Amino acid sequence: MEKTSRIQGFYKLDMGERLKIVAEWAGLTEEEVRTLSNLGGLPREIADSMIENVIGGMTYPFAVAVNFRINGRDYLVPMVIEEPSVVAAASNAAKMLREGEGIKSVAGPQEMIGQIHIVGARAPFYKAMRILEAKQELLEEAKRSASTIVSLGGGPREIDVRVVDSAMGPIIVVHIIVDVLDAMGANTINTIVESIAPRIEELTGGEARLRIISNYATRRIVRAWARTRPENVGGKEIAERIVEASIIAEADPYRAVTHNKGIMNGIIAVALATAQDHRAIEAGAHAYAARTGVYKPLSRWEIDEEGYLVGSLEIPLQVGTVGGTIRVHPTARIALKILGVKTAKELSEVMAAVGLAQNLAALRALVSEGIQKGHMRLHARNLAITAGARGDLVDKIAERMIRDGKISYEYARQLLEAYLRGEKI
Repeated sequence: MEKTSRIQGFYKLDMGERLKIVAEWAGLTEEEVRTLSNLGGLPREIADSMIENVIGGMTYPFAVAVNFRINGRDYLVPMVIEEPSVVAAASNAAKMLREGEGIKSVAGPQEMIGQIHIVGARAPFYKAMRILEAKQELLEEAKRSASTIVSLGGGPREIDVRVVDSAMGPIIVVHIIVDVLDAMGANTINTIVESIAPRIEELTGGEARLRIISNYATRRIVRAWARTRPENVGGKEIAERIVEASIIAEADPYRAVTHNKGIMNGIIAVALATAQDHRAIEAGAHAYAARTGVYKPLSRWEIDEEGYLVGSLEIPLQVGTVGGTIRVHPTARIALKILGVKTAKELSEVMAAVGLAQNLAALRALVSEGIQKGHMRLHARNLAITAGARGDLVDKIAERMIRDGKISYEYARQLLEAYLRGEKI
């Protein structure tokens, strides 16, 4: 009988029943079923309530980057990532940037943008004026729909209106600016725009086609900057090469994408550890990098008048320390406790600082020993483990592969077999 993915009522089954169906479908072994069943410290009922059709869990390593000093305060920074050398590189760069107050980082207001797109309105520019004329009325309605955040000191702040051309004709775009305090803000924003959309339809005679948050968080910009002596990064020549690498990223969008990926290695690792919407962060960051019409690096490195290497970063970051997954995921709560941040503003400042440090580490490796050295050392260990090595034998096999310049699974197996035969490796 042919297998079918049409499974009636799959979502109504409990996690174990779903897993049994998938195991039969895919021919999973008992060991593979046990692996999926391991939720890595996430309670079963919470996992099953977070998303739909859950059958198990997947765990990434939870690490801590050390040496960070940001705005005069020391931090241990939780990071969740699968890529080798990222955490070590961040820790190393943080040590280079510890002097004085360390990395400086400042976030602006925690404001997000809610959008309402009106289509089919006649005389759209005139109707845009009618919306602005009713601004106070609309803001009061928006505040009523977000009474909790208003009571805490946040809430709707402003309304902007634009008219944009499209293949459908003119579209009226209404932006409502909301101070979301320590939340990421999506639920609050979406509630607000849905509440005021009917009145805007009345004012314009058009239809509110879309009512949702914008993940282009241009009103939630974070800036980080740092200064270090050239000897901290390996000398004057290395510092100058780091600046040259920054200039190349400025000139070449293909390089700028990889430059920014290095920044996001740090930022997204912290985002994952603290259960942020990392997809929204990535989308907003890369849109910001292209805001001039040409994709550019989010950071710059220069030499100042005293010969110091100086770096700066500007990025939109939409993060929260309350609500959503953060409230229910026990590991995310632990991560925030380790980090010791009290507000979303502080969290975003830490994340931007980590991004700048990660960028420095990547550029320094790239212009000196090459990016692969650290990567390949950890890759060699992973291959040794995959081949079956355990304990001290992992490092012995990895070191031998690196020494021989033969880093592969096949060679790791050969070395392991030689060891088991009693040969010296």
